[in-house]
Parts: sequence; structure tokens; C-alpha cells
Amino acid sequence: MSTPAFELIILENGDIGLQRAGVDETLVQVKFSSKVKQYLGEQHIEVAKQMIDSGIQAVIDWEQAAVIAEEQEPSKTVH
Repeated sequence: MSTPAFELIILENGDIGLQRAGVDETLVQVKFSSKVKQYLGEQHIEVAKQMIDSGIQAVIDWEQAAVIAEEQEPSKTVH
């Protein structure tokens, strides 16, 4: 099974969005206040990218932990 490709986009209102490549639907949106944008400058895009990457990695870690926990559960089959 292949992992879907995601892309970061800059929305019309200046927010950063995440969508599946080739699909015009924003899955996640990161919005910074004007003060934060002023402080970060163009680096706000990299900060949003890191925030989204961390969130995706957390989900992957949770899924892997659930699979490992399920594999380690003793079998409930009675013979």
C-alpha cells in the first residue's frame, strides 16, 4: 500500500494548508496572527511545515504502537 503524497499550499488568505497531491481539499490549516507573521517573516511557512510534519509523525507513531500492542496481546482463542 502506498502512502498518499501531501503538499503544503498557501491559501488565498495567507494561511498555510495541507492537502493530498492532486486533490483540491484542505485537510489542515495553520493560521498565524499578524504579530507572529511579522516576527517570523517568511519563516512562518517553515514553522507551519514543521508543525504539520510533527503531527503526521505523531499519528504514524501512534498507529505503529497500536499494531505492536495488538501483536503482543495473548491470543484469546480457546482450543
